[in-house]
Amino acid sequence: MKALKALALASFLTLCGGAAFAGAPKTYQVTGPVLEVTEDMVVFQKGKEKWEIARSKDTKMTGDLKVGAKVTIEYRMTAATVDAKGSTKGGEVLAKPSDKGPAAPAAPAAPAAPAAPAKK
Repeated sequence: MKALKALALASFLTLCGGAAFAGAPKTYQVTGPVLEVTEDMVVFQKGKEKWEIARSKDTKMTGDLKVGAKVTIEYRMTAATVDAKGSTKGGEVLAKPSDKGPAAPAAPAAPAAPAAPAKK
């Protein structure tokens, strides 16, 4: 009976744990020597490229972070802004909603000119 309860608990935790982490973005890892350190950023070399990674008070730090140290950084990609240019539906481009509110109604058409009298 104890084994059955333990199995049920393990199954429950596995299912709940997977659901809780399903929405988290993928983590990535990169390693290289530190070129610059500031209070809110680390610059390091990755191959021939210089990478800048932001850090905050919540960033977990181990070891002494200083210029020249070899670091391994685990990070997630997070969007700063998203600029959607419109959506397509069945090949048709749908307009982006305007910030200006609804469009003004069209002006009424000018009245038609009176018809010329018929010739006799």
